[in-house]
Parts: sequence; C-alpha cells; structure tokens
Amino acid sequence: MSSPEAGLFTASPAPSLPTSPGPRWSAVVLGGGDPGDPFAAAHGVAVKALIPVGGEPMALHVLRALRGSGRVSRVAYVGPTTPALDKLIDERVTDHGTLLSNLEAGVEALSQAGLTSGERVLVVTADIPLLGPGQLAEVLAAAPVDAALVYPVVRREDCERAYPGVRRTYARLRDGTFTGGNVFLLDPRLVGQFLPRLREVLAARKAPLRLAGLIGPGVLVRLLTGRLTVAELEARVSTILGVSARALITPHAAVGNDVDGEGDLRLAEAHLQSGPAPTQS
Repeated sequence: MSSPEAGLFTASPAPSLPTSPGPRWSAVVLGGGDPGDPFAAAHGVAVKALIPVGGEPMALHVLRALRGSGRVSRVAYVGPTTPALDKLIDERVTDHGTLLSNLEAGVEALSQAGLTSGERVLVVTADIPLLGPGQLAEVLAAAPVDAALVYPVVRREDCERAYPGVRRTYARLRDGTFTGGNVFLLDPRLVGQFLPRLREVLAARKAPLRLAGLIGPGVLVRLLTGRLTVAELEARVSTILGVSARALITPHAAVGNDVDGEGDLRLAEAHLQSGPAPTQS
C-alpha cells in the first residue's frame, strides 16, 4: 500500500466502456463454497454465490459487471454454475475447497487457455452483486501496472455514505480507516512466487505469536494502534510476500460490500431496486 504522497491511486470518473490503452485483463471468479453453508441451504442452493439477488444468482450480477466493463477478455469461474452463468463463462473450474487453491486453479485454467504477454488477472469473489461495470472499469484503469499484487480498499466514509447501516470490518491506519475489497489484481507470472508465503500468513492469522513473527512485532503493534501508514504496510507486505504489493484506494463501496448474511442480502436487494450507489470522486 502507498501513501497519498507516494502516489496512492484513487479511481476517478470514467466511461463504462473505456477506450484508453492499458493491460489486457482476464478474470477468475471465486464462486465455490462450503456445501454445508447454512446461508446457502436456507435459500435452497448449493453455495452462496447462487443465492438469488433481485431474482437472479448473485454471481450472475458479478459476471455481467465483468463482461460489461469492456476490459475483461476471458473469464474462469470456480464453483458450481447454472445455464445462465455458463453463457458468460469461458473456463469452468471445479471447486478445490479453499480460497487460495481456487485462485490457483482459476489462474492455471486461464494460463492453459493461453494468457498473452503482459496480461494481468483480476480475481473477484462472486458475492458482490452491487458492483457495476463502470465501477469495475475505473478500478482496472486506476491499477498500477508495476506491482505484482494490487489490493483495492475503500474508506469507511465512502462505504457508509453509499450504504447507510452497512456493517464491515475496518482497519484504522494513519491515512484513514479502510475496509478491504473483494477484488484483487495480480501478475499471473508471479503467483507461484507469492502464493506459498500468502498461505503461511493466512494459516497464522489466528495465532498471534506466529503472526507477529511473520509481520514483525513492531509493525503489528503500530497496525493495532492505528499508527501504521499505508506506505509502511505496503512495504511490509511486499517484503513478506517477496513481490511488489500495492493498495488501490477506490471510492466504489460496492467493491467491498459482499453478501455474507440475511442483512447483507436485504441491503443488496434494496439497492438493486433503487439503482446504483452514488460514485464518490
């Protein structure tokens, strides 16, 4: 992540179908899940991504945003599908059971289908049905091309302005208070380089001493007390993963607004009925 002085990227208004040059993009949509998920079972579907929002599977809204963005050339979908979803999918991939395994399988499917030189991969979860094609196009247009891993984040005030009453998990930094997005962007050539280390970090997330050893106790204390800057966090993540990692501050709250329960579902339904959330610039 980087500070405003170091060049933080904030998406600015752009047309839904951008014409400016940029990297070629393919996408991996993570639509798998626990077959015993009570949320999915309560709605009579196999996994959460197939729960209807506005009368259609939430994953279908995500796929339409990808296709409508004008920037995504090919889509790999990991998880069970429906005929309506299949029409918007190029590569179907079996659920491998974990987020990182599914990510790896999706990128591998795209690689086998033939990624071009310099092509980058957008990874998106299938549970953000409020994401619009224009919003996604702006995120991709704003992404720094010199980083192996880019993680969009949203300021708390932008989330609460777009979706009053929304509940999110936030991290307080010196630069502001942010929630993580359900989208990230990567250089597929470097997945094998950073994925093993990322697995190690995720495995340690519930073991404070082990996590402190990976992150560094000083950095962890500064993070927990809100004294860490975005630039410092970027630098530490880059060191841990062994590749350049950057944050992308976006005003589009839909990037970080996933559907994890009935309250989220009601919010998504209400906003789909009322039209897209306002864009902050």
